[in-house]
Amino acid sequence: MSLNACAALVEKGDPDRFLAAMSCAPDVRAVLFPLYAFNLEVARAPWVTREPLIAQMRLQFWRDAVGDVIAGKPARAHEVAGPLAAVITAHSLPASLFSTLITAREWDIDGAPFATEEEVIAHIDRGAGSLVVLAALALGAVAGDEGDLREAAIAGGIANWLLAVPVLTAAGRKPLAHETLAEVRNLADYGLGMIAKHGRRDFGRAGAALRANWRARDLLRAAHKDPQAVPDGRLGTSEFRRRLSLIGATWRR
Repeated sequence: MSLNACAALVEKGDPDRFLAAMSCAPDVRAVLFPLYAFNLEVARAPWVTREPLIAQMRLQFWRDAVGDVIAGKPARAHEVAGPLAAVITAHSLPASLFSTLITAREWDIDGAPFATEEEVIAHIDRGAGSLVVLAALALGAVAGDEGDLREAAIAGGIANWLLAVPVLTAAGRKPLAHETLAEVRNLADYGLGMIAKHGRRDFGRAGAALRANWRARDLLRAAHKDPQAVPDGRLGTSEFRRRLSLIGATWRR
């Protein structure tokens, strides 16, 4: 599968990450689109079937696909597997990060309730944080930056999680530990704190891995101001402001 086809998948299924990637240089897009397409395939695996065993098999396919590449075997016969294999091989990406990201999607299968807000944040980090770290490593970050990258990434992860609350709730999941407006504010505060801590950090070329967070500040501020907007499904920004905020994020970096 070509890079353009990977991009088409992301454009359809993950438009914010698509726009963020398109704002980057072509060589950066060549890294981001296969990783984003992989993330999309993994994220939707639990939702294309009502059978938990089949959903687990879909996730296992991706564990095995990544393992094969790292073991030096040919890429599996899947439209995303070839471009993903090229990125993994070219940048020696670690299997452990892929495994963490895939394991995070098991929650979408069993929907085990969270006991604390910290558990919610940890779950978001396993998914959104791992994806950012993988992309950043492929763009030249060093392993010692992982902690800071995860903290910087969590704002976008929390913002996207709050956007997804109505859909997850309708599907019978419990995306919040306590399901209170205070918890929504606490999560928004945590994300905004990470923006304050890392928002001006220069990760160099690897900073492009964080560009998909471009809506985070607006969304988290909105959630803090009006937490009821989260369960009501009113959280969001206008299309004009959405695209304008990307221009601002691109200019700052």
